[in-house]
Amino acid sequence: MKANLTVHTQSHDYPIVITSQCDMATEIAPYIKGKQVMVVTNTTVEKLYLQPLVEGLKEDFEVFSVVLPDGEQYKTQQYIDKIYDALMDHHCARDVTLVALGGGVIGDMTGFAAASFMRGVNFIQIPTTLLSQVDSSVGGKTGINHPKGKNMIGAFWQPQMVLADMHTLTTLPSRELSAGMAEVIKYALIMDAGFLKWLEENMSALMTLDKSALAEAVARCCQYKADIVAQDERESGKRALLNFGHTFGHVIETHEGYGQWLHGEAVAAGMVQAAQLSKNMGWINEQEVQRICHVLQSAQLPIRPPSIDTETALGLMQHDKKVKLGQVRLILLKSLGEAVVTADFDHTLLEAVLSDTV
Repeated sequence: MKANLTVHTQSHDYPIVITSQCDMATEIAPYIKGKQVMVVTNTTVEKLYLQPLVEGLKEDFEVFSVVLPDGEQYKTQQYIDKIYDALMDHHCARDVTLVALGGGVIGDMTGFAAASFMRGVNFIQIPTTLLSQVDSSVGGKTGINHPKGKNMIGAFWQPQMVLADMHTLTTLPSRELSAGMAEVIKYALIMDAGFLKWLEENMSALMTLDKSALAEAVARCCQYKADIVAQDERESGKRALLNFGHTFGHVIETHEGYGQWLHGEAVAAGMVQAAQLSKNMGWINEQEVQRICHVLQSAQLPIRPPSIDTETALGLMQHDKKVKLGQVRLILLKSLGEAVVTADFDHTLLEAVLSDTV
């Protein structure tokens, strides 16, 4: 099984290749322009996939690798410097290609290193988690965290290609699979109620790693994202919809400490909070909120945030990248499958959701 999608962007078009199992080196080699390749991975993925990829590329390229610790808490300036150090130590030129072999953290950091090294070099995404396959590897958002806010330092920088191999999901811990499912469910809630029904019917197959079901979900999500990125590459409008649940979720991640809650776990609880606010505004009903909770729970995801003081949460929201003219803008549901970006909401209703008094 192999599927190809195309992402259209201002800089260049690039493919998303979805396979059930493949030789990674063979798939990415046509998209490597120069002779130098730097593979960036983490200590977990290194043991599983680094050696065969490097060995396969060595026949035609000069290949180096950087192995970073595994976890959101390492998505920092200190650790991205290790990528720059390796690029400098190996005298990499402007025609080097960086390869991100790992989940969302590795993809974001490698992409930002590529965007900033010599003011921009090529990179390729090989996402090995469900979350990165359906979301973070597509669309060119790259960056690192700051102690005061998630993803606050970064750049838009599109990859040359994305290779999503379903086989890599067979080695994914169940908690990481669930975290990725949060982003899959997000697409259904903001864009396609029919996909929500499909997820409800196929969740058990997805959670037991049925490759054909996973490939179908990944392909659908990548197509949704590709369509939005083509319309709004720099997130000046519609692309912000993809942040449904994220404003609330980033509060959880920042408050609890990066890595304590996985990104997808925080987004899941954040989507429930956004759904509750949507209900309080009269847009969706309690039955629909419960339907959202049920599909999240069927993916073994949390539906309640940790206890965070309301004023603290509101303060953290002010660091959100969607804030405009000092106003927090939220993505809320007009109905299941239809989301809007709005600053026009009653702040007492938001505070009620944050304090969980509703």
